[in-house]
Amino acid sequence: MITFTLNGSAVSVDAPGDMPLLWVVRDLLGLTGTKFGCGMALCGACTVHLDGEAVRSCTLPVSAIGTRAVTTIEAVGGTPAGRKIQDAWIALDVVQCGYCQPGQVMSAAALLTVKPRPTDADIDAAMAGNICRCGTYPRIRAAIKHAAGEA
Repeated sequence: MITFTLNGSAVSVDAPGDMPLLWVVRDLLGLTGTKFGCGMALCGACTVHLDGEAVRSCTLPVSAIGTRAVTTIEAVGGTPAGRKIQDAWIALDVVQCGYCQPGQVMSAAALLTVKPRPTDADIDAAMAGNICRCGTYPRIRAAIKHAAGEA
């Protein structure tokens, strides 16, 4: 059994230690907001927070979590930065197809947590690993600035 903190609660799962966190969260714990994209940590669809830092869950073995807390898209709205980002996403109608958006929101919320007033360069660096095939990048940038109080 592996025990860790997920969205503020202790959870225990019977999973092999090398099982990616993505599959533990989705298949064993039933939280399907975090998406599978590439399986190689390149697209960002699987982004979750590990102690507030954006990480790719598709390649992160569940045994590597240790005592750090995991937050998924289902709970990020309970954080100040997550709430601001989600509100901005809605206000600016960012989502097109929506598949990548949980990962985009998680990366943006992690950015605002460490840089409440990010520059364009900060946004570019934080969001570089998140791919959107619908091309909503201008709306994503605008929403991050909106959430930071700059719009």
